[in-house]
Amino acid sequence: MNAIILFLNLGTSEIVLILFVVMLLFGANKIPELAKGLGKGMREFKDATNGIQREIQDSARKMEQEAKKITQDATKDITDDPGKQ
Repeated sequence: MNAIILFLNLGTSEIVLILFVVMLLFGANKIPELAKGLGKGMREFKDATNGIQREIQDSARKMEQEAKKITQDATKDITDDPGKQ
């Protein structure tokens, strides 16, 4: 959070003003609901990102296993019948 505030170069007065405007627009009762919804959205995004990353890693592992099997089969074929070369 601090990195975001530093990046935007916001001071204390600007943050207080933003919070005041949010309170005026949404009211004190809606802010917890908005924060909860934002948290759920962030969690879903993180889960989706992790799921995609897992799928990519699984695909890479499968490709490595297939390549290793092909290499082993080719090596076996060469050693079984050296006259085929």
